[in-house]
Amino acid sequence: WTAVIERYGSSDAAWASDAVGRAYGNRGNTKSRQGRFESAIDDYNRSIALCPYSSDPVLNRGVAYEGLREYKRAIEDYQSVLDVNPSDPSAWNNFGNANAALQNWEVALGAFKKAASMSNSFSFAAVNYATILFQLGQDEEAIREFRKILIKYPSFTDARAALAVALWMAGNRSDAETAWYRVEDSRYSSLTWLEESRHWPPRLVKGMGDFLNFS
Repeated sequence: WTAVIERYGSSDAAWASDAVGRAYGNRGNTKSRQGRFESAIDDYNRSIALCPYSSDPVLNRGVAYEGLREYKRAIEDYQSVLDVNPSDPSAWNNFGNANAALQNWEVALGAFKKAASMSNSFSFAAVNYATILFQLGQDEEAIREFRKILIKYPSFTDARAALAVALWMAGNRSDAETAWYRVEDSRYSSLTWLEESRHWPPRLVKGMGDFLNFS
């Protein structure tokens, strides 16, 4: 992407600004995946300036802001995308993530519900919705949602681990242990990972801690 930027950045060709703008956006994506969020944001800003008609760099800049824990700025970017395309499930899911990070639980719940309803294959939006239900104390509904997800995606580890916790806290310890037995990803035994990387809501993280202490 850098080669494209350097080669065509000063070109007067009609197509050049679009090509260079997309190259900046793609380079920003690479940097963001590497955790170089500030540099990624610089590239997204250039992409937005060159391709103001594209929502992708705005959405991805929001992800980078989340990486920097600048959740309010992330929300602004996701809202900008939704203002243009209110049917974008990724924008709704990301909007939910950023609001959940600020503990705006009701807003996050609505966002995840919209994202899940817009795409039947968007399983992470569905499990995010269920985790917020659990955070809000709607345990029975959360358990139903986790089970619905697992009927469709039986190998979905995140939903199964969350279900184990929810069942444990509901007093159904036998089913909780059965669900947990099928969780093969060791990261779910790390409360730090659940909180800082997976971003489970605090009640679910605490529940996992209690479950691990007694199971």
